[in-house]
Amino acid sequence: MRRIGVVVNPIAGMGGRVGLKGTDGKVAEARERGAEPRAPDRAREALDELAHLDADVELVTPGGVMGATEARAAGFEPTVVGPTPDDAETTADDTRAAVRAFVDSGVDLVLFAGGDGTAVDVAETLAELDDRTPILGIPAGVKIYSAVFGVTPRAAGHIAGTFQRTAEAEVNDIDEDDYREGQVRTELRAIATVPVAEERQSSKQLGGGSVEALAEGFLDDVEPGVTYVLGPGSTVGRIKRGLGFVGTPLGVDVYRDGDLLARDAAESDILDAVGERNVVVVSPIGGQGFVFGRGNQQLSPAVIRQCDVEIVASRRKLDDVGVLRADTGDPDLDEELRGWHRVRVGRVERRLVELV
Repeated sequence: MRRIGVVVNPIAGMGGRVGLKGTDGKVAEARERGAEPRAPDRAREALDELAHLDADVELVTPGGVMGATEARAAGFEPTVVGPTPDDAETTADDTRAAVRAFVDSGVDLVLFAGGDGTAVDVAETLAELDDRTPILGIPAGVKIYSAVFGVTPRAAGHIAGTFQRTAEAEVNDIDEDDYREGQVRTELRAIATVPVAEERQSSKQLGGGSVEALAEGFLDDVEPGVTYVLGPGSTVGRIKRGLGFVGTPLGVDVYRDGDLLARDAAESDILDAVGERNVVVVSPIGGQGFVFGRGNQQLSPAVIRQCDVEIVASRRKLDDVGVLRADTGDPDLDEELRGWHRVRVGRVERRLVELV
């Protein structure tokens, strides 16, 4: 029997769809903007997949919203250890206490729902205990730069129940205040033991190479009356400059007919701004291939369903990522997006790349 410790950071990812680019120190503001908890649903999706495997597993969880609630909803009867918070306002100390309780309980894997901050809490606690228990993340944060996460919640659940081997992987984090100002400074925080699986994501790397030609080609094709929802990143940033404005480097901007309709837009701002014809423009994350669900949760399923999707990337970046990925939080939409996409790589050149 495999004993799996499951811990949920219930506030992880709340800032994404309301444009905060993270939740560190921003929980109250996220709630004021109408943010809803995201991590519990992502955890439930992973545990549903684990239950579907009908594997010989036992779950060990903290009480309430930190794990037991989601485990029971998925049909498990977990052993409850560690903290049992009264509400969803949990802290890093609660996560760390749960991990220590897991080690005392002899778990074979720590499965956590959160983002890079949660990964750091888990990995650093294990390092302090000099313990090499494998860890695996259910992606629920805004920014996910670490190589310890499943590519989707269901992938994480599948890996948790089936992995046979382990390896070492990086746990990275960035300063969210710098991130909100458009600066990405990645810091290696820990080396963790992780399951070996194709559905575990790679560490985030920044793509290189000129994007001038593809930006010029995109600008040639801009049409009157079309609303362009422009995602984050340096590649799309070059397009924004070509349209005549300095966009939000790590946010979403909305443009139509020479006017900047929304800058650093939240999901609600985008939905207010879209028109009859809309195009969402994104570039895959270097080293990972995600076009939706990593750092751009403002591009929610409701937004994506109202838009045509335009993907732009340098040839070098596509060579590095190999395939594209999406983790929108809506499995039906993820399925609709799967298949071959024509990615703009030059002024007129496009390349067929599969979204898996």
